[in-house]
Amino acid sequence: MPTHNRPSPEPLTESIDIARSPESVYAVVSDVTRTGEWSPICQKCWWDDADERGAGAWFTGRNVIPERTWETRSQVETAEPGREFAWRVGPAEDPVARWGYLLEPIEGGTRLTETWKLLPGSTPFFTGRYGDDADDVIAERAEMARTGIAETLAAIKRITEAN
Repeated sequence: MPTHNRPSPEPLTESIDIARSPESVYAVVSDVTRTGEWSPICQKCWWDDADERGAGAWFTGRNVIPERTWETRSQVETAEPGREFAWRVGPAEDPVARWGYLLEPIEGGTRLTETWKLLPGSTPFFTGRYGDDADDVIAERAEMARTGIAETLAAIKRITEAN
């Protein structure tokens, strides 16, 4: 019998230094319509309401892996230009995960830190959707996040420094 009440994987955090100002880096990472340029899994994002872009705004993302394609809705939690851009995936009342970018000014540019963590809503979400396979799916998602963060940060650095 699976143990669906076990703790979720540890939060993930990784950083990269970018030779651009925090404001320039923020302009890139906060434009969710560009996510497909750097994410290995989220191939496309769009704002649910084109006129809303800050904290509280909703966007949809299309994720693609060889086994399947799915869409998620996310709500921007924090939108502080030059400092932080973060969002929660899933319904407002019980989100599943939190992704974010922290920006720190450093000599010659910005230290960009990407973070990911599963939230308490992830266990009932994955159990309800995947049943006895929930623990395996959670572990797979954590591994995709772990490997994807490094790839994402490298791509953001390349894209941002090229401009």
